[in-house]
Amino acid sequence: MSFSHYGELCTEVYELTKKVGQSLGGDIEYYLETLKDCDGRILEAMVGSGRVIVPLLESGLTVDGVDYSPAMLHVCRKHCEDRELHVDLYEADLQHVSLPHLYEAIIIPAGSFLLIEDRDASISVLENLYDHLEPEGRLILDLFLPDLSVNIGDIHTSTFSLPSGDTMTMEEKVVNINLFHQQKTSYLKYEKWRNGKLLQTELQRFGLRWYGVEEFVLLLKSIGFSQVHVCANYDSSKKPSHNKETFVFEAIK
Repeated sequence: MSFSHYGELCTEVYELTKKVGQSLGGDIEYYLETLKDCDGRILEAMVGSGRVIVPLLESGLTVDGVDYSPAMLHVCRKHCEDRELHVDLYEADLQHVSLPHLYEAIIIPAGSFLLIEDRDASISVLENLYDHLEPEGRLILDLFLPDLSVNIGDIHTSTFSLPSGDTMTMEEKVVNINLFHQQKTSYLKYEKWRNGKLLQTELQRFGLRWYGVEEFVLLLKSIGFSQVHVCANYDSSKKPSHNKETFVFEAIK
């Protein structure tokens, strides 16, 4: 079986653990407050199943979404349709996407940018997003440092009860930790069960590439961003101070 890229079973678990409108540490409140005065278009890159974009749309903002996963976009589109929210959603790789609009702001919540493992690819993505911003447009994204207390070979299993009555198990096995290249890789195995019978299996390669705060500031400036502000835990007055915080970057073109 080949690895999926945020496939059907992964999306089901994502829906259970990251529900539409569910704030993670105050991120939705932060993005709503930060973007409330936007008159132009906003883009949520790596939009997923709609956790953040739906409340942004409900607040009256004009927001487009882009994601690589058709399964995630299918669920996101349904959430919007169920709420009678108009949204333009695009299935594309951020390195190569070419959208018909320029944006007043582009956001990437929930540390999703860390999922771009290759450094050259991450730089290409930032350059492409920069090109999709209006003059003085803002790129806003949050990052975190992964848990490195685990060891290669460690296995963790979670169990989820689905609304249908079925059960989902998710097994995560750590297969690589590379401090030099700042990368961590796990294999995820999803299994859906009904009355003790295995219905479906899905494998996912889950990789993260992390950044130091100053490293990422320098990277954004090298792309061409003129100003970069960094805060911790969605508090614009709080400077980062330790490795357990979420780091929020706001870069101005």
